[in-house]
Amino acid sequence: MKLVRDTWLVFSRQMTLVLRNPIWIIVGLTQPLFFLLLFAPLLRPLFGDDAYQIFIPGLLIQLAIFGTMFVGFALIAELRQGVIERMRVTPVSRLALLLGRCLRDIVQLLVQAVALVLLAIPFGLSVQVENLLLTLALLAIIALLCSAVSYGIALALRSEDALGPLVNAVSVPLLLLSGILLPLSYAPGWLQNIADLNPFSWAVTAARELFAGNTGADTVWQALLIVGTIAFAGVAWAARAFARGIR
Repeated sequence: MKLVRDTWLVFSRQMTLVLRNPIWIIVGLTQPLFFLLLFAPLLRPLFGDDAYQIFIPGLLIQLAIFGTMFVGFALIAELRQGVIERMRVTPVSRLALLLGRCLRDIVQLLVQAVALVLLAIPFGLSVQVENLLLTLALLAIIALLCSAVSYGIALALRSEDALGPLVNAVSVPLLLLSGILLPLSYAPGWLQNIADLNPFSWAVTAARELFAGNTGADTVWQALLIVGTIAFAGVAWAARAFARGIR
C-alpha cells in the first residue's frame, strides 16, 4: 500500500536524523528526571510507599504531552530551510509526510517512557508487563494527538514567535487540570468538574489504574476511547493542513 510505504520512508528519514543526534532523546528525558528525583520524594509523607505508584503514571502522561506538543518548531525550521517546498515535487503522500513524523515522535517518546520506568524501579515502582504495555499504547495515542496538532498549528502560524506562546497557553492549563502532579481527588468539587472536560485527566486516571493492576477498570477503556477519538480528529485536521501547506 502506497500510504504505508511512503509513511515508512518518511519515518526512516526522520529517525535517521534523530539517531545522528540522539542528544534530543536525552534532553527530552531530563525534565521528567528532575520531577522523579526532586519532586516525587516530597509525596512520600502524603502517600507513603505508594508515592511512586501514583506519581510515575502521571509523569508519563506529562512526558507524552510536553514531549510532543513542541515538535512543530522543527517543522517551522524545515519550512524556513525550504525542505517542505522541495517536497511539493515528490510523489510522496501528503498524509504520509505527517504520519511519518508522528511515528518518529511516538517511537522517541516510548524510548524515553521505558527509560523513565526503569529508572523509577529502584525507588519502589512496580508494574505488570501487560499493564505497562497498555500504558505505552495510551502514551502513543496521546503522542499522535499532540504531535499532529502541533504540526498542524505550525503550518498555520509558520512562526516560532506565535507558536511558543500559544503552546504554553494551552499546555499549562492542561497540565494543572490533569492531576499529573497530585490526584484530583484532593481538589474541590468545582475544580474536579472542570478537570473532567480535560481528556488528559482521564488518561492520568487510567494510567494510575493500570499501574495499580486494575486492567479492567472502566476508566482505562474510557480514556482509550476518549483520547483515541480526539487523536483521530486531530490527525484528520492536521492532514488537511499538511495538504494545504505543501500543495
